[in-house]
Amino acid sequence: MMALLLDSRLLLRKVKDLRCLTPRRNRVKEKWAVTRTKHPPTSLALQHFDATYSVQLGQLWPSVRAALLSERKYGALLNHFSHDAVLADLEAQGCRDFVSDTATETPPCLEQEPEVATEEESVSMKKCDSDSQQRPPLQLSPNIKCLVFPRGDITRFKPARPDMCGLLGYYLMDAASVLPCLALDVQEGHNVLDLCAAPGGKTLALLQSQAIGFLCLNDASVSRTLRLRKVLHSYVPKPLLTDEKLRVTSFDGTKWGEIERDTFDRVLVDVPCNTDRHSLMEDDNNIFSKSRTGERRKLPELQLELLLLQGGNRSRLSRWGDPLLHLHTLSNPEPGCGGTGRLLGSREPRHPASGC
Repeated sequence: MMALLLDSRLLLRKVKDLRCLTPRRNRVKEKWAVTRTKHPPTSLALQHFDATYSVQLGQLWPSVRAALLSERKYGALLNHFSHDAVLADLEAQGCRDFVSDTATETPPCLEQEPEVATEEESVSMKKCDSDSQQRPPLQLSPNIKCLVFPRGDITRFKPARPDMCGLLGYYLMDAASVLPCLALDVQEGHNVLDLCAAPGGKTLALLQSQAIGFLCLNDASVSRTLRLRKVLHSYVPKPLLTDEKLRVTSFDGTKWGEIERDTFDRVLVDVPCNTDRHSLMEDDNNIFSKSRTGERRKLPELQLELLLLQGGNRSRLSRWGDPLLHLHTLSNPEPGCGGTGRLLGSREPRHPASGC
């Protein structure tokens, strides 16, 4: 009986091994060079970030590195066009408003000064105080709300459900992406241009302010523009999607200064970047793959072109003196901060803002 049991186990083990059922002439030995990449894009991205961010962020880099390698934590941007009582439901689950928490934090300029300050620090403090006196206080829109779970709570949001009109109650996105929309300080009746609008998270945040007179959404990628349209139809009522209130285009952003000039009160430029978290987590469509090396090296030049918009050294999109918000990642610091410095050297906006 024992011998029969051992024979049956051996037979099952051989059946599980499909190579035993494959003719020898059809068997192919696995080759490391063909089947597996020796240095995958995610590994190359991590090496690049370790070399770059460790210098830029210093002691903060280990904690930022751990956050980038952890599971992504989303925020829920509330859709005020939806009729469902989503806010009460999320608050009952323990969520808090990320925007109101950000508004209550003390700005760096208002923090207590150190007892002993160097000459450079004192000059920086005086400059910060003078800037805060010249600029009017930023009024955050009370209509923009982004709910997040408390720190340390990695609970995932459930998929949003459509209401009676087919509109979804909230949009899942990185909560920090709401901050540029708040910093843009959109006022009642403003004409706003979102130059790199897809996939649509910041667009929805701007629309939640319910203050925009006309919104122009542009993205150079036609496929991303189609995705943007789907997002709009899932969250925004049809009366607000008319040509009188909103326009979606697919033009080259670097050529926009030749199409329209001095038209908009606010301009949001979320330039193409490395997408750090995606570069560390996904090998597919990774900007650090060898096939996209040329594209990655051209990103700084593209970011600078979008900022200067081929208008000499001055932006031609917004009216003179109106804010233009430029966003970029730290992995390419030169185009963002250097380009912004060149722009601000010839332009003095009331609320200069940059992603540096």
